[in-house]
Amino acid sequence: MTENTKIPSFDLTRNYARVKEEVNVAVLRVLDTQHFILGPEVEALEKEIAAYLEVKNAVGCASGTDALVLALMALDLKPGDEVITTPFTFFATVSCITRNGATPVFADVDPVTYNIKSEDILAKITPRTRAVLPVHLFGQMCPLEEIKDELKSRGIALIEDCAQAIGAHRMIDGRVARSGSVGDMGCFSFFPTKNLGCYGDGGMVSIADNPEFAQRVKNLRVHGAGKTYFHEEVGINSRLDALQAAILRVRLRHLEGWNEERRIVAERYMTLFAEKGLLELITPPAELAGGRHVYHQYVIRAQRRDGLQKFLDERGVTSRVYYPLPLHLQHCFSYLGYAKGDFPVSEMLADEVLALPMFPELLPEEQERVVNEIADFYGVGK
Repeated sequence: MTENTKIPSFDLTRNYARVKEEVNVAVLRVLDTQHFILGPEVEALEKEIAAYLEVKNAVGCASGTDALVLALMALDLKPGDEVITTPFTFFATVSCITRNGATPVFADVDPVTYNIKSEDILAKITPRTRAVLPVHLFGQMCPLEEIKDELKSRGIALIEDCAQAIGAHRMIDGRVARSGSVGDMGCFSFFPTKNLGCYGDGGMVSIADNPEFAQRVKNLRVHGAGKTYFHEEVGINSRLDALQAAILRVRLRHLEGWNEERRIVAERYMTLFAEKGLLELITPPAELAGGRHVYHQYVIRAQRRDGLQKFLDERGVTSRVYYPLPLHLQHCFSYLGYAKGDFPVSEMLADEVLALPMFPELLPEEQERVVNEIADFYGVGK
């Protein structure tokens, strides 16, 4: 690697090279069957994901966005119903609430973990609250054990947005509880850049222990048909295809190892930041006690963030901002009546966060160069 070599924020080609032969075998297996939509490959993946998460059911669908749509559809939300969620997340989390006719209600986030705060969730509950939709942002689970029992006692559904956190877990009641296994349902994305990504679009809904939810989601993903051409309700077309399922079955076998490699990359960043004297200028992500962070993104808080990002880009280091404008300030949600200042932590993070290169195959020398460039920007570590 030369000084002029660009360091990407992620590199799918390196990962593909590690599993290419296994993936080719899986793809050819599907091509030989000529069975491309749902079918045995999808059913096998659903069982394997359910076993991995230790839940009763998992239902494949066409994308992570559709997973959210389907889970919320299964709740039969009506106009006036409220769903509490975070304003500091990807757009789909909130758009899926509005697409189901309900009203998003925002609660602010923790400045250390970037995740929605439990006490703020509880403070926003009203008689109209039908569900809470926390997001396990950037690879770290929210401490759902703090709210789960209270929500259940009030008859409020808990739907986990796990799009960025497959493999993350918390110790709850003395056992490992993976993301997607704590709430009533969990929603996963298999977008190619995710920790468990396919080679197209794909998603899944995990259902902890409610067979009625599982059957509803299965029906809703095929136009609401429990039996072909017999429609019990109006659903959507959101079927996971067999090729993606076969690829995901290969990649699932490697997920734990890749997540551990991400954790090693994160530890190395922390060591390098300390060695360069950068910890007064940037704030690395923190792992909450009792949990396992899987670092879908490695997101720091940085002084003079925009200047740093421009400097890194000029030096060949790719970085990204997740997310530059909180959802309560997005024009399409202006009808909700929120204003600047309503969620100060989310707004502060939007001005400070920066995602550095993060993927299992990131080389130590690449990380050293990233950190050296950051040190050069701030004029430290000489």
